[in-house]
Amino acid sequence: MEIDNIDEIENLDEYFDYDTILQRMLDRVPIQIDKREGSIIYNALAPAAAELAQMYILLKNNIDLVFADTAVDEYLDRLANQVGITRNEATYAIKKGLFYDENNNLIDINIGERFTIEDLVYKAVERIETGTYKMECEVQGTIGNNCVGTLIPVNYIENLAKAELTDILIPGEDTETDESLRARYYETTSEQGFGGNVVDYQNKTKEIAGVGAVKVTPIWNGPGTVKLTILDSNYDKASNVLIENVQNEMCPNLSDEGLGIAPIGHVVTVDTVSEVEISIISNVTISETTTIDNVKTQITELINDYFLKLKQDWENSETIIIRKSQIDTIILNADGVIDVSNTSINNKASNIELQKFEIPILKEVTLI
Repeated sequence: MEIDNIDEIENLDEYFDYDTILQRMLDRVPIQIDKREGSIIYNALAPAAAELAQMYILLKNNIDLVFADTAVDEYLDRLANQVGITRNEATYAIKKGLFYDENNNLIDINIGERFTIEDLVYKAVERIETGTYKMECEVQGTIGNNCVGTLIPVNYIENLAKAELTDILIPGEDTETDESLRARYYETTSEQGFGGNVVDYQNKTKEIAGVGAVKVTPIWNGPGTVKLTILDSNYDKASNVLIENVQNEMCPNLSDEGLGIAPIGHVVTVDTVSEVEISIISNVTISETTTIDNVKTQITELINDYFLKLKQDWENSETIIIRKSQIDTIILNADGVIDVSNTSINNKASNIELQKFEIPILKEVTLI
């Protein structure tokens, strides 16, 4: 039997399974010959049918590996490479470290000094100012983003009384997933970036480590000017360090001479968003099996998840709208909540629409 229609290609496991192949082989044997199970002919054909069935399984898998919607791992990498895209590798988180003497004065340490916190090790890689350093996690990925607190030196450091790990400067990222790479592949093939158009700036900016989203504003300060407003890979306001890194990659020294990624004649300014604090107040009725503190903790987490989704969509939206109906739904869906009423967002019983370059940050949740 030949593969002569698309249904057979798409359903190789149905048309070319072991039983079907063996039956077709037996059908070709003259009826005068014994081909019952256990006969010489049957026993000779059965192993060959099994091998052919396995071959068709591999063939189907290989067909899946050459199309973008079903390719995985290195095969998806090879497809993406054909359109100039490479999978983003895992990166090291860089956080701010502060170092004090016994009088609580900031002091300098040597570059390369290593410190432990929560089973992770961070090393000083660059001095920002007196007593303030960029601390790079020695383990790649997002695991290095979450540590905050006291740093313990691996080796003795003279005059050091206290060391603290604080803000994220450049978030660490895990190796890009197949889903993310596939989405970028489709974006690139459907919207061609070329020579400094908006899509080109979006693609090139998001390839820089630590950048999660960007809005491109052409001609923001006259002809030849471009503004890139970025979020970090956690979809939060970008740190000054990340802004500086992106600026140096795209357009160092605000020069229009094409010294960075930006084309000749373009002056690119990198900026970030403003954060708008959001306070939620709501009247809730809860069951006797829970407490208001437990409900508040759960609702706070759910609202933060909602805000994260809004920030992930920020790049492709004109503005972010925090909808009162969504907040009510989140509260009502929390375990132990029976009813909700009189919800307000920043003291308004209506939706809150942020400006184009603003993102929400949850300040507090008050349940009455």
